[in-house]
Amino acid sequence: MDQQMIAGYAPTPVAARMENHGSSMLKIAMVTGQDVFARSGSMVAYEGFVQYEPNPPAVRQMASAWLTGESAPLMKCSGDGLLYLADYGADVVCLNLNNESVSVNGTNLLAFDAHLTWGVERVKGLAKFAGQGLFNVGVSGQGWVAVTSRGTPIVVDCGSGADETYVDPDALVAWSSGLKMKAKRSFRAGALIGRGSGEAFQIAFSGQGFVVVQPSEDSTDRLRIRG
Repeated sequence: MDQQMIAGYAPTPVAARMENHGSSMLKIAMVTGQDVFARSGSMVAYEGFVQYEPNPPAVRQMASAWLTGESAPLMKCSGDGLLYLADYGADVVCLNLNNESVSVNGTNLLAFDAHLTWGVERVKGLAKFAGQGLFNVGVSGQGWVAVTSRGTPIVVDCGSGADETYVDPDALVAWSSGLKMKAKRSFRAGALIGRGSGEAFQIAFSGQGFVVVQPSEDSTDRLRIRG
């Protein structure tokens, strides 16, 4: 085999705890004692010695608030080596929290450092949106979080301007927990053609922080379980 043909796809030197390998794969530098929670079924490859614990106790404690099925959507990963995760070819975004907090759509949560504080939280004021779930996963502390996006996302810095940032709730991936949120209802003329009620809903964000938006209106169960 001509090794030069595949050289461009070889693993790159480790530069961070969590980083991208291409746009659709997450690479995690695993170290003993620094465990990771990852979406169940997301492991695509690993090097070294990595162990997996499905339905760990920390996840079972959240199950009553999180799940409508019988199995937990997270697994605990531990060991030494390189761990590669992916979720059906979705783009991956790595967030390095510095004593910060972020609220993540459960559908888009791929992995996070196990030492971070986390829990299932009710997203207040969003129940009225069609296709919008009631719960997100709040993650806070100092460490890494990886989220997925259905297509290349945009990360909007809400503190860079005086105007509010408006987002379709079904395109939301994650946002800084400290942002102020309010609902907005508007008339959408295009919805008069074919299906649709003629009304559109948006979420207005303001304050210091960021919002991650994907180029897809994902109205599936926001805490779906991957087998």
